Amino acid sequence: MQGILLPITTIWWREIIRFYRQRSRLFSAIAQPLVFWILIGSGLSASFQPSGAVDGPSYIEYFYPGIVVLVLLFTSIFATISVVNDRREGFLQGVLVAPVPRWQIVFAQALGGTTLALLQGLLLLLFTPMIGIRFGVTSFLLSLGVMALLAFGLTNLGLLIAWRMDSTQGFHAIMNLLLIPIWLLSGAFFPSTGVPGWLAWTMKFNPLTYGLAAFRHSLYLDTTAKAFGEGTPWTLSLLITGLFCILTYVGATLTASAQRN
Repeated sequence: MQGILLPITTIWWREIIRFYRQRSRLFSAIAQPLVFWILIGSGLSASFQPSGAVDGPSYIEYFYPGIVVLVLLFTSIFATISVVNDRREGFLQGVLVAPVPRWQIVFAQALGGTTLALLQGLLLLLFTPMIGIRFGVTSFLLSLGVMALLAFGLTNLGLLIAWRMDSTQGFHAIMNLLLIPIWLLSGAFFPSTGVPGWLAWTMKFNPLTYGLAAFRHSLYLDTTAKAFGEGTPWTLSLLITGLFCILTYVGATLTASAQRN
């Protein structure tokens, strides 16, 4: 067990230390989604009227779970930039020649990104009283669990791409092309009800849609209000999110295994 835990905890702790030595990452990961939430939410709140909803939530309330997911997405994905930097600085080559299986290396990196994303997501959960959500212990723990699953899957998605990249510029270009569309088409910015058929099907094939749906259901579990616009059952959303985590982790591990020392 020590041979397994020692390399995992070492790489995980290195990711934590490096993050908190770069305080600008903490500020930007929280401040940018908050600005989006306040400005866009306030601007669209008066005109937000979902299809089929007579007395629906305000846009500030509807947009909030999507902003939490955006924080998880930003932190998880951009935490994996360290893989590109480590390759350029020679640290990654030193890790690859060590007698450590690649699955442990990938798991440690994914665990580091998940921890950072979860901590920042927790900070954003402090704003729930502002929008009228009063969740209990069960809802809070389930929300944390869903957030952890989302962060783990998104971090592995970033690792899957970062292990193939040689420059941070290329990584940024690919991730910006991928990140914003999967977030916009997850139901974070607008609900799937009332959209054109082709767009509704695109949202159904987006794995982040089910992670966000599971998170909405968890937030409203202990309240009388119901999460709007999420017709997918909570259990199905959770299963698809778990499958997304497994597939991205296996893909990142196979990608790392294919890399030469």
